[in-house]
Amino acid sequence: MFSLDWIYYAISWILLAWHSAWDAIGVPETAVLGTNWSWILAIIFLVVTVRVILFPIFVKQIKSQRAMQALQPQVKALQEKHKGDRETLQKEMMELYRKEKANPLMGCLPMFLQIPVFLGLFHVLRRLNPDPAKANKDIYGWTVEQFNSASDATLFTAPIASKFGSTAAELAQLGANGTTVKVMAGILVLVMMGTTYLTSRQMILKTGWAEDPQQRMIQRLMLYGIPLSLLISGAIFPIGVIIYWVTNNLFTLGQQQWVLRKFPPPVTATSKPGTGAQPAKTSGLFGRSKPAPAPTKPATPKVAGPKPGAKPANPKKGRPAKRQG
Repeated sequence: MFSLDWIYYAISWILLAWHSAWDAIGVPETAVLGTNWSWILAIIFLVVTVRVILFPIFVKQIKSQRAMQALQPQVKALQEKHKGDRETLQKEMMELYRKEKANPLMGCLPMFLQIPVFLGLFHVLRRLNPDPAKANKDIYGWTVEQFNSASDATLFTAPIASKFGSTAAELAQLGANGTTVKVMAGILVLVMMGTTYLTSRQMILKTGWAEDPQQRMIQRLMLYGIPLSLLISGAIFPIGVIIYWVTNNLFTLGQQQWVLRKFPPPVTATSKPGTGAQPAKTSGLFGRSKPAPAPTKPATPKVAGPKPGAKPANPKKGRPAKRQG
């Protein structure tokens, strides 16, 4: 059976390295405002580390999406040409993608690469338990002291290992108040849903809705389906994992805004107003277009007046003489 231990070791190493770094800087190990900031910052900078590593792939994703968008007129022409012949259409489209070096799957690659990180953090945080009888506290590179410290870590008194759906027995093991955990987890789940929606909406507004019905359906699923699914699945996520997800979404919003300004969507002949084909620099973070500047009237050329002491010019001089009838 395939083992995921290497993921758990990698996630643990990055998490513990950042926790040690914040501890060395002087971030207090004890709770301040009911929060153990050294562990919260360790989770946040776990996101930063992963996103910096994946940044070149993210840029390739944007370039691939640009290439796919530029090919839409040719794809539409192929669909009209081979209507009813799905096999030939797929063959022609794959040849077009190969020729133009466009990869339809590249758009999902960064998300797929982050799934192991999410699963690894989920597994690591789910194990946290301050119970002295807890076994295997020192696996994945942890020391017993680090494990106990993380098990006691809280966000505004809610343990980062607790979740909205924690049972009474689990809350008792963590020494947590059920109401506090539900309030904090509920707020974070709503923020997670909102930022997930915004990341999908930002990209769709910039690149435009796909003309292909299947791709458009996938876009709608990404925009509405995934955020709604988090309302249910968020109940089983530890608070520390939700912190990771929210931070990842905020990082994505900023990164997408920068990349979309750096690589604005191409303007094509089939582009329609409001589909995102306009340069990205004219839009804000949430896709709201800034008003276009008012057109300025051309300046009237100034006519220089006569210099002081100069003789007045004779407007009739130089005109051809009238012909006598």
